Amino acid sequence: MTLQEREELETILGHHFNHTEELERALIHRSHRQNSNNTDNERLEFLGDRVLGLVASDELCRTFPEWDSGQLSKGLARLVSASSIYAAAKELKLGDHLRLGPGEEKTGGRDKKRLLADAYEAILGAIYLDAGLPAAVSFLQRTLLGPALGSQSFGLERPDGKSALQEWLQQRDLPPVEYRVRSESGPDHQKTFEVEVWHAGKKLSGAEGRSKKEAEQSAARMALEHFESNDGMA
Repeated sequence: MTLQEREELETILGHHFNHTEELERALIHRSHRQNSNNTDNERLEFLGDRVLGLVASDELCRTFPEWDSGQLSKGLARLVSASSIYAAAKELKLGDHLRLGPGEEKTGGRDKKRLLADAYEAILGAIYLDAGLPAAVSFLQRTLLGPALGSQSFGLERPDGKSALQEWLQQRDLPPVEYRVRSESGPDHQKTFEVEVWHAGKKLSGAEGRSKKEAEQSAARMALEHFESNDGMA
């Protein structure tokens, strides 16, 4: 990374590194690693994940003092989900700065959800090591917590689509639904999945997503809306 590239990235991140080697390491994916001496970003990602959990938990407790532990747990899971972190990483354009091996380059690694989410957590870990918890909190507030809480705080404590559907059915002693993958399309690094929800031999909903999990969640929310609008009669 050139001096100009580093300064541009620091401006985007909103943090000037005193120890620039931490920033450099945070951007090295294991596919680019030249040896086995912990030169990639996995240790920083491990640290950043723990810092994220602590800061996000504290933020939720302060923002929603009326929530019980169950609501806080559900809110935390959604707030620090891979999708939320991926969105923050995309906004920061972290994919443009990653150092990847040839294999990851060929398969679209710069846009992979898990890879970018890990890079974001590694950047967070690097900021924590470079300047301590206050700097890490500032970065999180600016890039993830502030935007996420501002846009989705209503209903944040509710379970995800699949869990909400399962709870609804269990409360009424109804059998669980079945998720069926109807189709997969697109190249390996950019697949689209179509998933259907079936119950008692009847199709309730169908949805598409960039991953099987994403499609299932969307289809589950639609199926729950179907049940609720029909008073539980499929």
